[in-house]
Amino acid sequence: QVQLVESGGGLVQPGGSLRLSCAASGSISNINAMGWYRQAPGKQRELVAHITRDSSTNYADSVKGRFTISRDNAWNTMYLQMNGLKPEDTAVYYCNADVWLTTLQVPYDYWGQGTQVTVSS
Repeated sequence: QVQLVESGGGLVQPGGSLRLSCAASGSISNINAMGWYRQAPGKQRELVAHITRDSSTNYADSVKGRFTISRDNAWNTMYLQMNGLKPEDTAVYYCNADVWLTTLQVPYDYWGQGTQVTVSS
């Protein structure tokens, strides 16, 4: 199992910055990739950014050039640096880990509990 705990959310004015962190524990050596997702009220959860074992990254078009995903080498912590925040970035942000379950030989998604990001003046 993998446990994920997000932190760093809060209220920020438009144009401001926040840095989200996701602390991973448990069977982190089996993590293949991690990502940040967000869900705004009344909308579906969407991918924000994704990072793989070889540190390849991809971003939603809406955040390219403003957000940066990173991680430490041991998968202990993943980050999302968010700059130039806009009101439309307001959402609950979730940490996700794609983990290989060695006992079942299948991939499995783990999720954190989410952290609220509100961009408002």
